[in-house]
This record gives sequence, structure tokens and C-alpha cells, in this order.
Amino acid sequence: MSLVPEGFVFGAATAGFQIEGGYNGPGEPRNNWFDWEAEGRVEPSGIAVDFWRDYEEHLDRAVAAGCDAFRLSVEWARCEPAPGELDEDAFATYRAILDACHDRGLLPLVTLHHFTHPHWLGDDFWIHLDAPERFAQWAAAAVERLGDRCRHWVTLNEINIYALMTFWLGAFPPGRLMSTGDVVRTLDHLLCGHVLAYDEIHRRHPGAVVATNNFCFSVYELDRLLSDVLLARRHEVERPDLERWLDDRRAAYTLAMGAVPRRERWVRRLVAQAVPMGQALPRSVAAVYGSPHECTLDVTQLDYYDPMVWRHFRAPGHATAGGRTWLPFGELWDDPPDPSGFAHFSQLNHEPGLELWVVENGLCNRLRNGRSYERLDGWDRPRYIREHLAEVVDLVDQGLPLGAYFHWTLVDNYEWGSYQPRFGLYGVDRERGGRISDRDAMGRDAAGAYRELIEGIRAGDRSVL
Repeated sequence: MSLVPEGFVFGAATAGFQIEGGYNGPGEPRNNWFDWEAEGRVEPSGIAVDFWRDYEEHLDRAVAAGCDAFRLSVEWARCEPAPGELDEDAFATYRAILDACHDRGLLPLVTLHHFTHPHWLGDDFWIHLDAPERFAQWAAAAVERLGDRCRHWVTLNEINIYALMTFWLGAFPPGRLMSTGDVVRTLDHLLCGHVLAYDEIHRRHPGAVVATNNFCFSVYELDRLLSDVLLARRHEVERPDLERWLDDRRAAYTLAMGAVPRRERWVRRLVAQAVPMGQALPRSVAAVYGSPHECTLDVTQLDYYDPMVWRHFRAPGHATAGGRTWLPFGELWDDPPDPSGFAHFSQLNHEPGLELWVVENGLCNRLRNGRSYERLDGWDRPRYIREHLAEVVDLVDQGLPLGAYFHWTLVDNYEWGSYQPRFGLYGVDRERGGRISDRDAMGRDAAGAYRELIEGIRAGDRSVL
């Protein structure tokens, strides 16, 4: 007897700009990373892992890793390279990719905005007043062409991360630092865009399953607040009562987090001042209460890496894989694994009556100039997957309605300005023509480990865990 419920899917998660290749070069579609690539501020994305031309090999590898689901994105910049000019050939290729998923028994989960949009919209597009409506128009165009081949949609990937990376940490174009007003405005416009897109998708396909995925954070305003705004009407919260209800939800969330270090408390106070309840998300709240749908989430979704905000701050000069860094924060390959935290945040993000999907979870290691570095903590990908899937099974045993688990990612890809972070089940030798390896970047058979774990879980064999 399977250790997960009937209909549960195991998948690999990807994003178009990170895997497809063919952006921002001469004669290629341009997205919001074009200027930074052209100026040499980041490593060029180039061919990425050539998914656009060789998607069948990648999908075959997903099947070989035991997957029965595949997360991808349909890239706005490729499909609308100029204002109002939709590229039907690009849509036809995405349709072929979806057909190839179905041919292999892979359930497609499609994201409509995974941190990228057309260059012609500007790199600060999401602070513009018309951004939510323009995104909803894009969602409608994509779903009209692809909705018969895909039922499951992510409107916008990690709303919270995109706003922070773009306008607080300066890591995404246009690279503004500590622009609190832009962060809050972007959060509001993104969340409003989700609601408008949800309505457009369901207008065309009432049976669609639509959601947006939060990156798990230990600060309520950067995590559960966004979902709670979308869920408020489901809890029969009237608009005048929303602020008080959100205050109560924050108090419960903070209590569930338990004792935290002083640095974490300082971050919480800072964020609470910047994101006042009931005032910070006016357009989102208006969209929620103006929607014909009582709830604009069909499932709850989370991405889990390292949610504890205070752990991301490090002293300059700290040790990292491959040497020391003078950055005041940790690198992706320094994020500490915490399987018990994964279980805790899954419970925190569960909404009674809705399935919970884990749509990203993975371990990073570093590869620089052809040399792969082991993680300082000694973890490897097979262990990481095993311990997190053990938590998945325990959560199912406890009655949590989990419906999916997606590993990030299938193949080492372009990680937002660099190829040094490696997350793939399969490694890529970029120094020798981009050949995909059967092993991951640390030389482990991560794909084989994932497959064996999936097979064991489906067979009811707890010994694999």
C-alpha cells in the first residue's frame, strides 16, 4: 500500500529562462535581464541547458528519475516579444512540450511568471499601476492557447522573493537597495495580478487548478500574510474586519514559530513597520473582495529552502564552499538543511480543506571554473531528498492533505546571473559543451536515489526512508 495518497505526484521543477536558452542575444527575445547581461553585470544566460531545442531528452530524464509530474514556465518574453505581437510559433512549441509531457505520463504544472517579463515592459514593471492588468492579459492569452493541454497553473512564482530580490537586496534588475516603498508596492501589485489572472483563467477553464507559491519565510508579513489575504473571504472575513483578522493570524503565526534569536526579532519589527496590516496591500484587497470567486487559491503551495531570515545574515569574511566571502549574507550553497523545519512550515502553510503542494525543495552546491565543491556541512543530494521525503510521509501519516512534491531542479541551470549554484538531479559539464551527466554536480546518483525513493514510497516500503 502506497505511503502517499492516490493522485499524489512526484515531480521536478524548472523555469523557462533558467533552462530554455535563447534569450537576450542578437535576434533573440529580450527579457528584464537583458541590460544586465549586455552590461556584463551578470554571466550571460546563453544557451542555458538547451531545453527549448532538446526538451524531449530533459523530459525523458524526468521520467528516468521517477517523476510523474513536471513543472515548467511559459515565458512571456518569448511569446510576446513586442507589445501586442504574440508569437504563435512560440506558443506552438510550448504546446508541443505539453504534449510531450502527456505522452510520457508527466502531469504539467505551468508557471506564467517565473521572475521574468518582456524587456519592453521595463525592469521596474511591477511598480507601475497598470502592471496587474497587463499581467492578467498575458495570463489570458497563454491560457486561451494552452489551457486544453494544462489544468494546473502557478500564476506568479514566489511573489515575496521577487519583490525582495528586486527592490531590497538589489540582486534582480533593476537592482535597487532597501527601497521599502517599492518592495511593498511590488508585493501589492503582484498579489493583485495573481487575483486578476486567477479570474481570467477560471473564466476560460472553470476546472483549472490555480495558485501562487510562497517562499517559506519566518516573518509573517513576508510569508503567510500573502496567502491569508487570498483566503480571507473563505473564512467569511468581511472587508472592514480584515485588518483585525490579519493581526490575529500574525499573532498565531508568531506563536507557532516559538522562540527566535534577537536578530530575528529585529527583522520582524523592521518588516512590521514597513508592511502595516490592512494598509500595505490595497489593490490586492480590492481585487480579492471584487473577485467573483470566494477564494482565489485552489491549492496552497510552498517552496522550502531555508526560511529562517536571521540565518541568511553572515559576518563578512565567513567561510564558504571554495574559500571565504566578504558578502554580509550566506550563499545558496550555505543554506542549512532542516527537514524538521520543512515539516513545521508545511503545517504552518496548510489551509484546512485545500491540498498542499510542495512545488520547490532542493539542495545547492557550488561549481566554479569546472571545479565542484562539496558542501561545508557534508550534506549531499540523496540524503537531502531522503530526509525530506521521510517528512512528507510523516505528514501524510498525520493527516496533512499533501498532493505533490517537486524537487528543484531537474538539471543544473542558470541560477539568476550565475551558473555557480547547482541544484540539479543531473549535473551539466559546461566546460565541455554542456553535456548532461547521469550524476549530479557532486558526483552522486541523485536521480537514481530520487527514483528509488519514489518507487519505495509507492510500494509502501518504509525502509527506503
